[in-house]
Amino acid sequence: QVQLVESGGGLVQAGGSLRLSCAASGRTFSTYAMGWFRQAPGKEREFVSRISWSGGSTYYSDSVKGRFTISRDNAKNTMYLQMNSLKPEDTAVYYCAVQNPAYSGSISPGHYNCWGQGTQVTVSS
Repeated sequence: QVQLVESGGGLVQAGGSLRLSCAASGRTFSTYAMGWFRQAPGKEREFVSRISWSGGSTYYSDSVKGRFTISRDNAKNTMYLQMNSLKPEDTAVYYCAVQNPAYSGSISPGHYNCWGQGTQVTVSS
């Protein structure tokens, strides 16, 4: 079982940047595809980005494409989300999760396991 801990959230002005980290415990981290999701108050959890086990394949939601970059360092058991040109609508709790291998390529939160506790990102206008 992989355990995940997110960090790096905070308060930033519109147009600013943040880098989120997702630290994983467990020796099997490098064998799983991973994803970032976010949830704003009163809204459902939504997909942000995902990355293959090797880091060679990435995918982004239309709302963050061109502004966010997902990456991972399997030697450090850590995944990252570099967020640039932040907008107030990016305000949410950001979560990382492990993709269930049975649902390769999925962006549905229901197809991800081992969720972290989340990190708050607040973008002021």
